[in-house]
Amino acid sequence: MLSSDQYLDIIENAIENIDYPAHPSGLYQPIKYALETGGKRIRPMLTLAACDALGVDVNVAVDQALAIEMFHNFTLLHDDVMDKAEVRRGRPTVHQRWNEQTAILSGDAMLTMSQMMASRCAVEKLPSVLALFNKTAMEVYEGQQYDMDFEHRKSVSAENYMEMIRLKTSVLIGCAVRMGALMAGADENTQQAFYDYGEKLGLAFQLRDDYLDTFGDPTIFGKAIGGDIVNDKKTWLLITAMSEDRSGTIEKWLGNQSDKSGKIEAVTGVYRFLKLDERCSELVNRYCDEAVAQLNRINLSVEAREFFVELAMKSRARSN
Repeated sequence: MLSSDQYLDIIENAIENIDYPAHPSGLYQPIKYALETGGKRIRPMLTLAACDALGVDVNVAVDQALAIEMFHNFTLLHDDVMDKAEVRRGRPTVHQRWNEQTAILSGDAMLTMSQMMASRCAVEKLPSVLALFNKTAMEVYEGQQYDMDFEHRKSVSAENYMEMIRLKTSVLIGCAVRMGALMAGADENTQQAFYDYGEKLGLAFQLRDDYLDTFGDPTIFGKAIGGDIVNDKKTWLLITAMSEDRSGTIEKWLGNQSDKSGKIEAVTGVYRFLKLDERCSELVNRYCDEAVAQLNRINLSVEAREFFVELAMKSRARSN
């Protein structure tokens, strides 16, 4: 097994060597900008790691890892437009740096480029690769639609929310790990176990994001804290608070955009009173443990197992 840093070096090198057409620069420069912004690169790293864990040269899966990272960043471009987000990873979002039309069109180009990258594989693997990639893409879009629908629904259960984030976030992480196993020629049971590991990890990952949006350090998290509260975004925190708050504070502040700092302070106070910060962390821990349990279904070396276990453990307490 290679180290995380070695996987990241391979991924960054692949990103740096993407051969963009010279023209029109207005289409391709925003794509380059979006990918250069960085991020944790957890999805492509998992693709390479799964392939490596099964004893196959990671170069077999580099194009598919790059495809998944490109697709992920495509969704972020469009999400930022829909959410009117101003900052992504500490830098202006593409629609702020350029404009909304550019972000939409460059995002469309990223989607097509990601499909082209995913297709760079042996002919016998192509149907399975595209089936996995396209199924995942459609699930991500479904998750985004549910997320948008929830904005206009007063009643959203915690179960509804968990299914939404499973689709919007977790399935792509599951896809990333399974893709590595698929490229390594693993059997169906092994591919599915890797997928389940990634899906559980994705649930923990999104819940930790929700936590950090309210309780994180903005200088480390990479964007302003409290955005979910200001926008009445139905996270696990807000949904749970809406069902348990007896003070009327949450209802009072819903829809209020006139005093953003006051709203953040008041709603965060309710969260803390209900101990939602602690309870959300416990839920993150639960999904991390469930992710690790999936590894028992795979014949892994001690070194490989430790890699995936350590990754799950780091997800428990990440700060960005």
